[in-house]
Amino acid sequence: MGERTSWADKRAEVMGRPGAGAAYEAARLRFELGEAVRRRREELGLTQAQLAERAGLQQPAVARFEAGGTMPTIPLLERLAEALEVRLSVGFQPLREAG
Repeated sequence: MGERTSWADKRAEVMGRPGAGAAYEAARLRFELGEAVRRRREELGLTQAQLAERAGLQQPAVARFEAGGTMPTIPLLERLAEALEVRLSVGFQPLREAG
């Protein structure tokens, strides 16, 4: 049998492909947004169905969003922010400061 590749080596190989970095960043952003919505929804004691009703969505759409399965538009984020009783804040951060 051949030698197994470590995760770090495999990740470096994949990230070296053209466009991989952008795809990784898009996935990270979707995950972080979904996680933030889920945390706030739970803070308010809402179910996904209740949040969906407040935001004018269907429950499966909220589930997909929270799982990082969709890239939202600004209008969708605004609807979710209003439904979650928070203010949407969008900004830019220099890459060297991003963690």
